[in-house]
Amino acid sequence: MSDSTLWWLLAGSTVALELFTGTFYLLMLAVGMVAGALAAHAGLGMAGQLSVAAITGSAAVVACYLIKKRRPTDPSVRALRSVNLDVGEILLIDEWNVDGTASVQYRGARWTAIQRPGNPPTPGTYRVAELVGSRLLVDKV
Repeated sequence: MSDSTLWWLLAGSTVALELFTGTFYLLMLAVGMVAGALAAHAGLGMAGQLSVAAITGSAAVVACYLIKKRRPTDPSVRALRSVNLDVGEILLIDEWNVDGTASVQYRGARWTAIQRPGNPPTPGTYRVAELVGSRLLVDKV
């Protein structure tokens, strides 16, 4: 069996494995294996084929990672008003506890409110940003 045939079989197997797992990075590794197959067709030795496959596959994985990292993430489902009707409601918080929580009366029950990290706990009007477990994450209005 020729080297190029081996590379093509490896690339096809990697694509098939990606279809079962859904890991997009396996497709990038398959691109590296295709580059190895093309290097074999070009007559490079095994060391050259491995180098071309490794460099191409690694570069594709790194490029995919960097593109994915730059893309803004979707907002949390817990912060969508269509999922949770509490999001966007206004609360009045009279005082904050030492641990950074506040106890508020909301919808006829006692709730624990928390803020995003880094915000100073000052009394006032707050808007519910999302529901985190049984706590209300609030932002200053």
